[in-house]
Amino acid sequence: MKLLLHMCCGPCACYPVKKLRADGHEVKGYFFNPNIHPYKEFKHRLDTAVEFAEKVDMPIDVDKNYDLRTFLQRALTAEKREETLTEKPRCRMCYAWRLHQAAVYAKENGFDAFTSTLFVSPYQLHDTMKDVAEKIAKTVGIAFYYEDFRIGWNQGVEICKELELYRQPYCGCIFSEEERYSNRWKKQHKKKMKKLREEIVF
Repeated sequence: MKLLLHMCCGPCACYPVKKLRADGHEVKGYFFNPNIHPYKEFKHRLDTAVEFAEKVDMPIDVDKNYDLRTFLQRALTAEKREETLTEKPRCRMCYAWRLHQAAVYAKENGFDAFTSTLFVSPYQLHDTMKDVAEKIAKTVGIAFYYEDFRIGWNQGVEICKELELYRQPYCGCIFSEEERYSNRWKKQHKKKMKKLREEIVF
């Protein structure tokens, strides 16, 4: 099968590329991540994705568009519509934006299906991503190739180290950067969640 692999970064591609190739698939990488902040981090991850592709001899296409303003507009609008405690609307929006772009690219360039390295991470909202990807596949008219790559997370980390790739310390967006480093945010978020749970009437 000719697969387009949306790549959130180089490290997360390590295991999926190895597994997909072992299963006999022809894989091409596709980097589209306008959510990454700040610009230097965006450039670092883009360069690392290209570096990984070169080291494993995989073709890759990159979208160099750094669209922070559009991402923030979409993310903040999604946050206003928050209705549950279990899912981050901005994350669902971000998954949808990137996966839709990958699906369209795959459709327009003759691929059999699309998938993403996002499915290797134990830190992402896995079921949400799967749901989003399946709906996008139906809308765009191309197959979504699903595989739970999380089983190979640790193996991917080892491959990443062997290839000496840069590994990022947070998901990518400005919000995840805050959540990773800000103790103040963590305390405020904990209080907010406690208050919301107390207000829920069962």
